[in-house]
Amino acid sequence: QKPRQTEVQSQLNGAHLFSPAGAEGACTVSVTQPSHLEVDYTYEAITIECTFSPAGCSTEPPISLWFRYGAHQSENLCSHGCHRETDKFMVRESLAQNQVSLTVNRVTLNDSAIYICGIAFPRSVEPKAKQTGGGTLLVVRETKLLSKELRNTLIVVLSLLCIYVTAVGVIFIILSTSKSNTLRSQETEEESQKKMSARRIFQDIAQELYHKRYVERSHQPEKDSNTYENMSVWYQIPAPGRP
Repeated sequence: QKPRQTEVQSQLNGAHLFSPAGAEGACTVSVTQPSHLEVDYTYEAITIECTFSPAGCSTEPPISLWFRYGAHQSENLCSHGCHRETDKFMVRESLAQNQVSLTVNRVTLNDSAIYICGIAFPRSVEPKAKQTGGGTLLVVRETKLLSKELRNTLIVVLSLLCIYVTAVGVIFIILSTSKSNTLRSQETEEESQKKMSARRIFQDIAQELYHKRYVERSHQPEKDSNTYENMSVWYQIPAPGRP
């Protein structure tokens, strides 16, 4: 793009030659324009804005020029004026506000190109009194682009969706943590109950064994006494043949 700007600069310098008499000195101008514009085939027209800032220049209004560099050719646009809306290109100048613009009507795919804005103060012999902007790359798409309102709506919807998903995730984590704590407490209670029931079973078994042993011991003396009485009676029975 730099060689193209150099070529445009030479065209600016050579397009307006004036007598040095009455020329202004130390005049400089800076030109700014958007670097990129993108539209689709449905656009009827697209406007490229250009703003300039003069310093030390005469009060005489400057001259604006527009150049277009396509894929295969370069053009000097509106060299004879383009002020009708029926023209392919239309230039609007608000020199008191240091603004000019180029409108491309009936946009087609062939209008994709680099558009360069040039500003020249013809009474100044300073090279910086004739400057160009960095160029605007205009891209015309074959597919329809989303409108600005629709893009903003989609951004809002996606933002709300992200917030919703985040909130659901936080709630899920909280519920999961609470459920896990509840399950742990329930397991702890069940384990404690199992331990208590096991103790009760052991206590019941121990009591049963103790009761059995106590009953056996309580019957043992009576059995011994009966045995003793039977033996005594047996010894007292006389043998046969004895008086």
